[in-house]
Amino acid sequence: MIEDIKKRALHRTRIIEGQLRGIEKMIENEEYCVDIVTLSLAVQKSLASLNKLLVENHLRTHVSHQYEAGGEERDAAVAELVRLFELSNNRS
Repeated sequence: MIEDIKKRALHRTRIIEGQLRGIEKMIENEEYCVDIVTLSLAVQKSLASLNKLLVENHLRTHVSHQYEAGGEERDAAVAELVRLFELSNNRS
């Protein structure tokens, strides 16, 4: 992993972990549902931010190498990215 991206991704995971603990505590304390959903939506945005970092790292490292190699490796890179795109569009 690219060191800067790794550092930012780990930071993002720690934020997400804290947000999830916050949701758990809010549920235990039976806090206002809209406030819980608001924090849940913030977690989803944080996860999207983490995914963006991971995809950026993948593009800058693995995909660039796969494209340089050409042939089947290039096809595999395209297939992976198409699969990620499909997964991201199949969310409810």
